[in-house]
Amino acid sequence: MMANQLASFLKTQTGGGQAEEVAADINDCCEPRMRSQLIRYAAMGEPGLHPLVQRAMRSVRAPADG
Repeated sequence: MMANQLASFLKTQTGGGQAEEVAADINDCCEPRMRSQLIRYAAMGEPGLHPLVQRAMRSVRAPADG
């Protein structure tokens, strides 16, 4: 939900690179457990992820602990 809210906000920004901004914010601001859950959710192909989040997932880093 938080990733979708972030994407909804960033899609209104001018210029390109919104997916990269979403990925950067997820990498910088989400705690490792939350990031792991989001990565697993996206990998299962679950519906409901904003298209910007789906594109951003290519650049979201998995936490060191899994």
